[in-house]
Amino acid sequence: MAEALRIGIAGLGTVGASVLRVLTETAVELKRQCGRDLVVTAVSARDRSRDRAVPLGAAEWFDDPVELARQADIDVFVELIGGAEGAAHDSVKAALEAGRHVVTGNKALLSRHGVALAEIAERKGVLLNYEAAVAGGIPVIKTMRESLAGNSITRVFGILNGTCNYILTRMEAEGLSFDACLKDAQRLGYAEADPTFDIEGQDTAHKLSILTSIAFGTRIAPDDIYMEGISNISQADIRAAAELGYRIKLLGVAQKTDSGIEQRVHPTMVPTASVIAQVHGVTNAVAIETDILGELLLSGPGAGGNATASAVVGDIADIAKSRPGFQHGPVFGRPAKELKPYKKARMRSHAGGYFIRLTVYDRIGVFAAIAKRMADNEISLESIVQHADGLDSSDSKTVILVTHETTEAAVRKAVDGITKDGHLIDKPQVIRIERAD
Repeated sequence: MAEALRIGIAGLGTVGASVLRVLTETAVELKRQCGRDLVVTAVSARDRSRDRAVPLGAAEWFDDPVELARQADIDVFVELIGGAEGAAHDSVKAALEAGRHVVTGNKALLSRHGVALAEIAERKGVLLNYEAAVAGGIPVIKTMRESLAGNSITRVFGILNGTCNYILTRMEAEGLSFDACLKDAQRLGYAEADPTFDIEGQDTAHKLSILTSIAFGTRIAPDDIYMEGISNISQADIRAAAELGYRIKLLGVAQKTDSGIEQRVHPTMVPTASVIAQVHGVTNAVAIETDILGELLLSGPGAGGNATASAVVGDIADIAKSRPGFQHGPVFGRPAKELKPYKKARMRSHAGGYFIRLTVYDRIGVFAAIAKRMADNEISLESIVQHADGLDSSDSKTVILVTHETTEAAVRKAVDGITKDGHLIDKPQVIRIERAD
């Protein structure tokens, strides 16, 4: 039997403690599957005295994770610190430079430095595994990087943030406001005290940028993602969507177009009959469209200690099963040095159209003025109706428009025109309607 795989873990928070627990509780089965023992021989965290409800055994303690990465007697360095810079980046880079395999669940780190770190890993002949960085326990990285070899991916999209999905699910099911659902999510530990990173779309954007690189063989481009969050979604939007046969989800979408790669994160109306519309609560889901297989949908727990630990331990087990001299596959499915520069797609017609909600003054000529602004921008309307909403007053009305396929630029220009005409009382709401079949 092969020698034990020596593991060093940096970061012993919720995920790190869960990884330690899983490695301890499943040690016998992991040995049977991997053909060797998996032993944690070194750890690092900020607080040595904290009770983590899991024994550290004989693991050597390091106050500095970079020192652990460079000097500890380990084969695999597991980074669970978090953040794109500082100790997380420095320790991962140090471990790779020292010729050690790395496992991380850090999407911020990978979206900012993933290609550079991949180049080091491939030069040193070691693995950089990161299944836990995207969609928690769902094996989407392995599926795209390995199982879909030979397929050409045309689109990847999905629900990549459990906090947002939980909030939108509660808003629809219980008629609660966004603020009420957010407070409950914070109470349950689904949202941070400062939830901005989740609810404004940054978390989804980081994950999407990684999937885009694997799907289309491009360098990671987190700064070239159109991004909207869910903080402006109201009960009026939720109810109108339901009446039109849609459900609102925060989606990350990446697809190949004739002019480049399109990446976007935003609230989206998806048909209630679609599979992705049935994904509720903190669950994540990723749909992958290919030329050979067609569409594949992966769904499961997207966050939490157990889900993330499952992905991390799976990555460690893959390393344990590899053998010295084995040529490892490239980190992002293609050699890092061969990843193409990211080419952002130009603005194009958006398949599925747009939902537009306007709160307007109740006076003669408003409907005609709105319709004219749409026509002036060559926007074809599927419907324009006065919506009976409980928030309407004697002086205001809610107008709901659904467009046929058009461009983002045209919609924004038309809405700006309506605003300048002086017809709007509140900020307009614009939500894309996404093909999700």
